[in-house]
Amino acid sequence: MSLSYLAQEAATNESTLKGLGAVGYGLAAIGPGIGVGIVVGKAIEGTARQPELAGQLRTTMFLGIAFTEALALIGLVAGFIF
Repeated sequence: MSLSYLAQEAATNESTLKGLGAVGYGLAAIGPGIGVGIVVGKAIEGTARQPELAGQLRTTMFLGIAFTEALALIGLVAGFIF
């Protein structure tokens, strides 16, 4: 095998791996997106059921969103690393 052929193969594999990283992050973003939707939906249900607890539910909702979005950031970092 020639050296130029090996260099071309290495370049092709590198671009393929970058594409797989983008696909992996796209898949990793699906879970947090669904999670945030569930958290907000349940907070709205709780506020409708007991309006006097709206402040506490809002605080808990923001904490849940923060923890859920941390998963998206971990997926983003993993995409850059791998």
